[in-house]
Amino acid sequence: MTDDHRAAAAVPARTEPPRHHLAQFNVATLLRPLDDPGTAEFVALLDPVNALADAAPGFVWRLVEEGRPDATGMRPAGDDVIVNFSVWESADALWEFVYRSPHLETMRRRREWFRRHVEAHLVLWWIPAGHVPTVEEAMERLALLRTRGPSPRAFTFASSFTAEEAGLAPV
Repeated sequence: MTDDHRAAAAVPARTEPPRHHLAQFNVATLLRPLDDPGTAEFVALLDPVNALADAAPGFVWRLVEEGRPDATGMRPAGDDVIVNFSVWESADALWEFVYRSPHLETMRRRREWFRRHVEAHLVLWWIPAGHVPTVEEAMERLALLRTRGPSPRAFTFASSFTAEEAGLAPV
């Protein structure tokens, strides 16, 4: 190999921005109201965990209520159900945040604050990059997962699909 070939091989290929992102929506049914002392530790974790998400590699967007730093006041799934809704560059980026960051400690303690769900409480789906999904869209995807099971349109980490399988153009 000539020196010219080695130099060319060392130059990284230009990467294009992703053409699709992964939307994540989950619901959690509170054991007690957010202003109850039994939920105080969870409430105290909201701002730090949201700040971790905002700074995490691959984070794109999260739902916040107007005038608030979070979406805990939005109750599209019931008065005792809070939602978490975010968009990530990839499934790997979301997985790293959820299971390999300090967020994991909150996950481990979730039974202190939330009821166990017997049906799906988390749904993932691919969206075109730049699209900001709505809460209505998220609720529809969760309902689809609950009624029909995992599909390219609504899935979980355990039953994932690629963006191409969901009908989005390949990267």
